[in-house]
Amino acid sequence: MDEFISLSYGSGGKKTSRLIDEILLPALSNSSLSQLGDGALLKVSEDIAFSTDSYVIDPYIFPGGNIGKLSVCGTVNDLLMCGSIPKYLSLSLIIEEGFPTEKLKEVIDSVSIMAKASGVQIVTGDTKVVDRGHGHGIFINTAGIGERVKGISYGKENIRTGDMVILSGSCGNHGVSILNAREKLIETEILSDCAVLMEAAEVMFHYGNKVRILRDPTRGGVATTLNEFTENTPYTIEIQEDKVPVDGEIRTACELLGLDPLYSANEGKFLAIVDPGIAFEAVEALRKLGICKNASVIGEVTELMPSKVLIKGVLGGRRILDKLSYDMLPRIC
Repeated sequence: MDEFISLSYGSGGKKTSRLIDEILLPALSNSSLSQLGDGALLKVSEDIAFSTDSYVIDPYIFPGGNIGKLSVCGTVNDLLMCGSIPKYLSLSLIIEEGFPTEKLKEVIDSVSIMAKASGVQIVTGDTKVVDRGHGHGIFINTAGIGERVKGISYGKENIRTGDMVILSGSCGNHGVSILNAREKLIETEILSDCAVLMEAAEVMFHYGNKVRILRDPTRGGVATTLNEFTENTPYTIEIQEDKVPVDGEIRTACELLGLDPLYSANEGKFLAIVDPGIAFEAVEALRKLGICKNASVIGEVTELMPSKVLIKGVLGGRRILDKLSYDMLPRIC
């Protein structure tokens, strides 16, 4: 392999074969991918979940991960949030001419590590190389298939008055990490929370349909996702400000920069609306997992202001948490 990726690596010729044989297959090989077809024949149950996502993060290597790790975690987590067990992923690379080959190996190694940790196989994919200056390093597209867990049907239509809101851990880490990595605003390195939520989701699967809905609050953060839950419904979600877990360095960074951690992206947390009878038991079970040590019940479903999300401050006052009309930080996933 050359030191840098050239346009010929996307031509479909000898250099494309070398990229596949020397970087992709050694890291990702399995019986389906080794066929090198444009598709794959898969064994799945009758009920499946399907998800697709594209990753354009800047920088593509960040504290706590890189675009390869993010692409697997993001798609696997989306499948988990549907109430399914992830099984298969596709992986498509758009690489800019001049991209360092060693960086590509690092990205693909992370894909391999996270796929194995998630129990999924990369079964098909594609590689394109674009002209220098047109690709910002590397972009990745993934699609995923999961087998639906029997007896589970998540959706906002299941939400009821009195249900409780669970956040699986401290919020805002990914967005603040990427901002700091990009702009070097704070000397302290802030790690992204990028992680697979497999074990945490399995805890929630145990409770069947007493869990109304699961969602990972990525772009737009916790506040935006809660608004998606209440939109066009008769329900209000009211959260308690002092119950929302926020890591100290994230809170400090947000105060310095005038940001709100509730709108900052996460890549290793989920929100759940659950039956009040299992809320605190579920939180205790989640806290036994290192990734969810700060899990908390942060609020409840009411009908105080239909279709709105409210936050109640420590002094008792309430304010509306609306969707933002602007992008607080672009290119974070």
